[in-house]
This record gives sequence, C-alpha cells and structure tokens, in this order.
Amino acid sequence: MTVQLRPRHPEKAKRTDSVIPRKPKWIRKKKIESAEYYDTRRLMRDHDLTTVCEEAACPNIGECWSKQHATMMIMGEVCTRGCSFCNVATGKPDTLDVFEPGRVASAVTKLGLRHVVITSVDRDDLADGGAEHIAQTIRAVRHQNPNTTVEVLTPDFLGKGDAANIVFDAAPDVFNHNLETVPHLYPTVRPGARYYTSLRLLDDAKRSNPQIFTKSGLMVGLGETMNDVRQVMDDLRAANVDFLTVGQYLQPTPKHHKIDRFWTPEEFAQLEQIARNKGFLHVSATPLTRSSFHADQDFAALKRARQQALATGHSL
Repeated sequence: MTVQLRPRHPEKAKRTDSVIPRKPKWIRKKKIESAEYYDTRRLMRDHDLTTVCEEAACPNIGECWSKQHATMMIMGEVCTRGCSFCNVATGKPDTLDVFEPGRVASAVTKLGLRHVVITSVDRDDLADGGAEHIAQTIRAVRHQNPNTTVEVLTPDFLGKGDAANIVFDAAPDVFNHNLETVPHLYPTVRPGARYYTSLRLLDDAKRSNPQIFTKSGLMVGLGETMNDVRQVMDDLRAANVDFLTVGQYLQPTPKHHKIDRFWTPEEFAQLEQIARNKGFLHVSATPLTRSSFHADQDFAALKRARQQALATGHSL
C-alpha cells in the first residue's frame, strides 16, 4: 500500500520552475554538527517541539544549535499562508496543543536560555489568529524562567480585530513582526498579507507599551531597489520601530520566488549605516542575518543603546 504524503507546498505546484543560482562565496557556510548540535536537536524531539530553524531551512542552524540556541515555532508546523519565499509547509493545520506552552517553557529551562525567541505559523483558521496561545506561551516561559527575556515573532493577525492586544498585554520584552519585503512586491511575495496592516501592527505594539522593544526584518534579493529599502526604513521609523534586521533571500526550491540578485557585503554595510543614520536603536544587516540569529546578543545591544539614548537626552 502506497502512503500519499501531503505535499509541502501545494499552492506552488503550478508555479514555473526557476533556476537557483550558485551562492557567492560570502553566502556559503560551513556545516557545523557538534555534540551540542545533536543535544539541541534531541531536546527538541524529546519535547515534541517544532523549530523555525529546521522548517525554514535556516543557514545558521549549525552555529545556533551548537550554542544550544533554538527558535521554537509554535502552533504546529503547517501554515495557512502560502508566501512565495517561505519554506514552511502550507495547508490545513492541526488543532492547537494546549500543553505546548509548558513544553516550550521546559525546553527553555533545559537549554539554559537567557533570551528566547518564539515564533509561529500563521493561523488564519483561528478566531484570534493564535494570539491567546502565544500569550500563554509567554506566561509559561516567564513562570518557569523568571530571569529569561522573551521575544515573540508573530503573525499579522489580519482580519482578527483586536487579537494582537492579547499578545501586547502579555508584555513580551521584544515584539517582532517582519515586513519581509517592500510594498510593491507584496502581491507576489506575501499575497496573503498587507504592508500597511503589518506596519500598523508594529506601531500598535509600541503604542500599547513604549517599554516593549519593537523589531522588524526585511529580505533583499527579491527585486527591490536600494531606494525601496530606504522608504521601508522611513516607514518603520515613523512607527517607532527600534530594531531592524536585513538579510539575503535564499530560494528554498525551484518553485519558490526567484532570486533577483545577491546583494554584496558592501551593500549590506551601506544598508546598516543608512538604517543607523535614520535612528534605529540597533541594526543587523549582513547576508546571513535572520530574525533570531544572535538574538540574545542583539537584545543586550538594544538595552545598551536605549540606556545611552536616555543618558544623552535623546528621544526614543
């Protein structure tokens, strides 16, 4: 008997294949599989947890897991959206696991994390988009790990009313929502999302509690220009976003969005300088930058930058 497996990306089946270009030398990364790497993987399996590190095919997984840093992806491993850049599976998700927040908290304890990043799939099938489940996970981590700071990378809660307020009320230390790309590419890159909805979400997070650090990320290499990225930076600063990450888009399969080009390390350095000049408290812009890469170090840098700004009388 042949078992029919659910295709990972059914919404991309009819897309025309595009050739995945060879990565330049500054993108290639040596594979790291240390004893700590396998310990981290075993811990995730033992706790029945999904990680975005694996599901999104992150190029930094070897480095992060060898340091026993893992980014948990809650609410299942199947997303209700079909973004053309994303490697996370698309389809009808399973029901929420009410015990998952406790398992996340336990994993954080065993990993000894000082700062944890918790992300999720989009759950358009839920009335609140999963906001309460995210809030419960924040509370569970804090209960078991009172000295651990919590960063959440959330969906946009499009069409879910005031659901995002549930997450804001749980007061994560960092609220992250990635814009991912520039406005004119949304119809092909994030067809289920709306640029100004995502921007408003970040603005609402900061207005709900000015002490929350807000964060957003962009990919380049999808067809944007330097001026496009500059405009997005201006939009994010207008929403008082504190931290910007910019990384190179890497095409997961021939069915995914085509790579327009590889931005050079010099261009990333230029992007970082432009962003710092626009007033972001912290910026990470390198070809291999990802939202949760070095998140603990970045959080420490954010706190230092805020303290310095307050000491010099600068407005935040």
